[in-house]
Amino acid sequence: MSTASVPLELRPDEVHVWIVEPERIAAPRLLEAYLGLLDDKERERQRRFRFERHQRQYLVSHALVRLTLSRYAPVDPATWAFSTNAYGRPEIQGTWGARLRFNLSHTDGMALVAVALDDELGADVEDAERAGDTVEIADHFFAPTEVTALRALPQGAQRERFFEYWTLKEAYIKARGAGLSLPLDQFAFHLEPGGPPRISFDPRMVDAPEAWQFMQLRPSARHHAAVAVRRARSRPLSVRWQFTVPLEGDAPPRFQAA
Repeated sequence: MSTASVPLELRPDEVHVWIVEPERIAAPRLLEAYLGLLDDKERERQRRFRFERHQRQYLVSHALVRLTLSRYAPVDPATWAFSTNAYGRPEIQGTWGARLRFNLSHTDGMALVAVALDDELGADVEDAERAGDTVEIADHFFAPTEVTALRALPQGAQRERFFEYWTLKEAYIKARGAGLSLPLDQFAFHLEPGGPPRISFDPRMVDAPEAWQFMQLRPSARHHAAVAVRRARSRPLSVRWQFTVPLEGDAPPRFQAA
């Protein structure tokens, strides 16, 4: 990608999701170029990771953010500046921060960044092959309706449903910008075949279901992903998602509507 390229069009009813597989990128020229885009604080954080694969995940995903944002604005990727809110969500500093929204997520094997105009959004990707508890976590932290629906499934399908719920919940709390300060059992997702995910709220949660739209993605057989956008439902939300190797090339985009 040329940093001097014409900015891509991003409509108000669109979310673009750019996906990369960090472990597949090994070319020294690319990794060196990515490192050159990070600021001093990012380089220091990258060095702190103990394992090389985590260093690479951080490097590639944060270079992805900078290069992706520069697809939509005439800003050199290395000059983007970010701040974080009280819960750690990064936000763009400067002129473009008033309109351009983004959210980054990464896990073993994959990273993605979602981009939108004006509307608050969150995104999450999870490795469903990771070790550790899944359904047991739902029993303790999910909304009662989610636990009931999950436990009603055949045992072999429960783990997959867990990750559907988990990515949606993560995307929502990231869009809210409040992280895990939001109780996971005070909002619930309802998944129906052929329809987009719906959300409902405990009365203690000050929020409205009609203010949100959600999209689920399966970017690989191993990974689950979700996007949450706070916007009126006057028009369907279109999500364009595609794989990329930053500075190298992009796969053809795919489109889905919520």
